[in-house]
Amino acid sequence: MYQASSQSSGTLQVVAITKRKLGRPVGVLAGLGVFSITLMFAVGNAVGSGLALSLLIGGSVVGWTLACTVAVGLLIALRNTYKAMERLLVALIGLMSVGFLASTILSDPNWIAAAKGLIPSIPAEAGFLLIALIGTNFSINSAFYTGYAIHERQLKREQYRAITLMDTLPGNVATAFMAMLIIIVASTVLNSTGTVATTFPQLAGVLEPLAGKVGSILFGLGFFAAAFSSMAANASAGGTLLADALGWDSSLSTWRVKLLVYSVLAWGAFVTVVAKGSPIELIIIAQALTVLVAPFLGIILFLLTRRTDVMGDLKNGPIQTVFAVIGLVAIFSISFRLVLNVFG
Repeated sequence: MYQASSQSSGTLQVVAITKRKLGRPVGVLAGLGVFSITLMFAVGNAVGSGLALSLLIGGSVVGWTLACTVAVGLLIALRNTYKAMERLLVALIGLMSVGFLASTILSDPNWIAAAKGLIPSIPAEAGFLLIALIGTNFSINSAFYTGYAIHERQLKREQYRAITLMDTLPGNVATAFMAMLIIIVASTVLNSTGTVATTFPQLAGVLEPLAGKVGSILFGLGFFAAAFSSMAANASAGGTLLADALGWDSSLSTWRVKLLVYSVLAWGAFVTVVAKGSPIELIIIAQALTVLVAPFLGIILFLLTRRTDVMGDLKNGPIQTVFAVIGLVAIFSISFRLVLNVFG
């Protein structure tokens, strides 16, 4: 949580403080970097939302993508946008958790084999898929947006410990847990049916012999909740941080921020319409490309969180620094791997 005596909530937005402490050009580039990441995530979120509803209800992926984009746009247009979005996200995250957990249990995986998968390994053939998985879970732009969310919620410095225990840690653990459940379901389908599911409808379809129609529906609901909830949060983060980089008021209730948020949503819908033939590949590539900007943003966070004039007594100590260095090494390594995959 960033200190600022001039802010009643006790927080200062990350891009603003980056401009003050590391120079205006660095702060502006940070805002543009986060915005570019949200554009990439927007594609995956838009395609994912439309794809899930197409599977559950029928109809065109593009049509449902446009409908979801309009729905999020109406949500952003509300007067108290942040509070409405927060309530929606809580409901969707609950739906996502139930959907993925239930579909995993119904598919009856080999839990001992799944536990062995916790031993780290990097399959040589993973390629873009591995990079995309790390890119979507190692979300640097979410770390940048945290300060703005705290400011929107008007939280105080003394609430830091409670926020960490009740919000930050459970949120990060839940994200990793949901990713593991999806991998377990996919591997169970492969091992039990011998079918390689290369598209989302194929995955949900081959779930039926294992978990019945209910299993595929639950998985589809979880997939929709994951994509649609990220659609709203991601666009809000992009618009807010770019506004701060441009020196505007970064409150989500201002019309300039809303316009920037709409531009993120519009970009996701536009790319989906143009590349409607290969939605799964589009999601993987878009998520993978986010790691190109992440190292730059990671260095900024690393430097700021070690400064006493920024963090006060909450600055990173030795233990946090070790984990931060591990994170930087991981994100630099995966970025290097992406460059090798793209340019050979």
